[in-house]
Amino acid sequence: MSKLRARLLGVLVLLTGFVTAAGVQPAAAAPLPASLWFDASAAAALTVEDGRFTDGLGREVVLRGYNVSGETKLDENGGLPFASVADARKSATALRALGGGNSVRFLLSWARAEPVRGQVDTAYLAAATAQLGAFLDAGIRVYPDFHQDLYSRHLFNTGSWYTGDGAPKWAVDAGDYPQESCGICLFWGQNITQNEAVKQASHDFWHNAHGLQDAFLATAQATMTYIRQHLTTEQFAGVAGFDPYNEPHAGSYDSGQTSRTWERDVLWPFHVQFRARMDAAGWQAKPAFVEPNLFWNANIDFQKQEGGLLDVGTLGSRYVFNTHFYDQKAISGVFMWGKAADGQYVTDFGKVRDRASATGTTAVVSEFGHPLTGSVSDKAPTVLKAMYQALDSRLAGSTWWSNPAASGPVLSGSQWQWDIYNGRHHELMNGNPDKLRTTGDAWNDEDLSAVRLDDSGTAVLRQDARLLDRVYPGATAGTAVAFTYEDRSRDGSTTLTWNPVPSTLPSVSQLVGSGQYSLLVWRSDGTSTPTELHLPASFPTSSTTVVSDLGTTAAPPSYTRTTPIAVAPEPGGTGSRRLLLTAAPGTAAPHYALVTNGATAPSTALLAAARTELASWAAAKFA
Repeated sequence: MSKLRARLLGVLVLLTGFVTAAGVQPAAAAPLPASLWFDASAAAALTVEDGRFTDGLGREVVLRGYNVSGETKLDENGGLPFASVADARKSATALRALGGGNSVRFLLSWARAEPVRGQVDTAYLAAATAQLGAFLDAGIRVYPDFHQDLYSRHLFNTGSWYTGDGAPKWAVDAGDYPQESCGICLFWGQNITQNEAVKQASHDFWHNAHGLQDAFLATAQATMTYIRQHLTTEQFAGVAGFDPYNEPHAGSYDSGQTSRTWERDVLWPFHVQFRARMDAAGWQAKPAFVEPNLFWNANIDFQKQEGGLLDVGTLGSRYVFNTHFYDQKAISGVFMWGKAADGQYVTDFGKVRDRASATGTTAVVSEFGHPLTGSVSDKAPTVLKAMYQALDSRLAGSTWWSNPAASGPVLSGSQWQWDIYNGRHHELMNGNPDKLRTTGDAWNDEDLSAVRLDDSGTAVLRQDARLLDRVYPGATAGTAVAFTYEDRSRDGSTTLTWNPVPSTLPSVSQLVGSGQYSLLVWRSDGTSTPTELHLPASFPTSSTTVVSDLGTTAAPPSYTRTTPIAVAPEPGGTGSRRLLLTAAPGTAAPHYALVTNGATAPSTALLAAARTELASWAAAKFA
């Protein structure tokens, strides 16, 4: 898709995309607070072009954020992420201002959307849409997900050790499933391959037994239609796409079937049907975020199953390669004794980049994370740092400066998870009053939420802000060629530095000091539209220094159309900020921008020396 076509699509979506048999969408809303001249056009569309997300101005987009939230799995709020729209707004503001996110994967429940077969619960859809809208109003893009784990909570009884979520009770009642039992299972995920009830129910879904898949697809279409009809034009433009089915797995394979042929012959046709339902619901311009077999990229050999949508051909612009990654070795407490290190996951995430490239689309890692309490929680600071490092670049820090051209595309990702009710739940597990769950995420003993509410009801982070609130290129006017971010996040009292500035760049090293820094190299699209970097709260304007071929500045000024390096609020009124880099129209050479909070009133001479070093480095590495 050409850049002109992407821009025309944004305009076309705004003008003609929303008339339905039920009438026109709600009236257009005013621009988001703190919007600049280009923001409305940029937000008018999100498409896939040349293997990357692009906005309505044709800029390359990176989606970063969280899953909202595991609360949807629970009964306490009726399968909704929040108890109220007010809580959704509080969560959205905190996610933007504290967590640095520009997007969320928004969980929905099939069981709640269709509690009675063939009857969609519009009250549930209304509540979910209103909560989803709170994130859109904060300038956060959203991609909904019909979530499931272990197929359904209704497979489990009041005495069960585990629970599930997803399918409604009537879907379970339609099958004659054995009493659930996982045997000797140390982790809830073992139920996927060891619990006969879960295996048989999953197998039935994928084979459309009892018309289960037909019912799900009909409900999905009704849900998408409802969402489109009940959001404003501007809100719906912020919906990035839809994730059809969380963590698909066959349950059990038919005779002669393999994980690879199951993907080709069963899973992929389902994704194609879901894509058709998206089109029928008026989501033609939005991609389906399709997941391969859950175990295609498992990092424990005996769990791994061949897959990754190897035989589906070119996905193109109507699909996104969507996958998860958890370090099961680290979570096991057995297969990885130590902590994660520099470059720990660059190979794993490199495979995600490669699969997306091979299928002609872009990628998103829609779940990644690590337990924050329990016997392996001491690994969390290093595991999460290594995962974010691998999202930013396919290189370890130790090799980034010497070979930045191999950095690869910056990956989009959604951390699991963002649950403001963490540690304050009131969930009766499987409806059992003797199994009241209040701690952690209140679901199968998980505790991965990056946020919680303190005693005053204020959202606070549970992880190091340096790790979560990151510099990243949210929108690049052109193509990001290389990117790195040294967050200096902490493991206890130890500051982790995996990508120090090399001694061959002494002035740059002096400028950065012990501070955080990012470095983006990009090729401009030749327009006057700015490139945007998210500025974390740890980068107050007064302490932010930028060294670029566009100029050098300490304490960048507020944005104007004639200011090449400037700061501005991010749209949405949450208090979050962005750095805007505007290259002169028509320039073709690679641009670079180092952003750091390590300098205190740097001298003009130091800035000039650092710029000279970076210019020589860029010329040598990107000639």
